[in-house]
This record gives sequence, C-alpha cells and structure tokens, in this order.
Amino acid sequence: MSELRVSIDRDNCIGCGAWWVSCPDVFEQNQADGHSQIVERYRAGSNLGEGRIPDNLETCAKNAEEACPVQVIRLTRT
Repeated sequence: MSELRVSIDRDNCIGCGAWWVSCPDVFEQNQADGHSQIVERYRAGSNLGEGRIPDNLETCAKNAEEACPVQVIRLTRT
C-alpha cells in the first residue's frame, strides 16, 4: 500500500495563509514564525514540515499545493 508524503520547505514559506485556508485538515499556521506547518496529527515526528496523510485528504492537499504562490510544498506518493 502506498502513502502520500507531504514536505514543506518552511525556510522559503512566506506565510500567506493559502494552505491553511484551503486545507485546514492538513496545514496550519505556526504561531511562533507565521509559516505553514503540518498539523500535529500527520507530522512525521517533531519535524513541522514533514508528514504523511491519508488518501482521503489527497485532493485537499493538492489544492493547497496549487494555491501556494511560492511552490514550497511537495506531495509524493511512495
């Protein structure tokens, strides 16, 4: 069975809010730096920018990926 991995380049995130508005089940704003991060439920350990999401959230995450003006999110099926 494959899984959908999510990766955020948080260093280049501009904190525009597009992700957490378009897909709040997967992404949220980090209150300390204003950048996007993966919600704790789907994070890979303590890394705010790496995670795995269930198939039912794929469309939501893809919408967020397309909404990102600086293209710092990557979705990879493994």
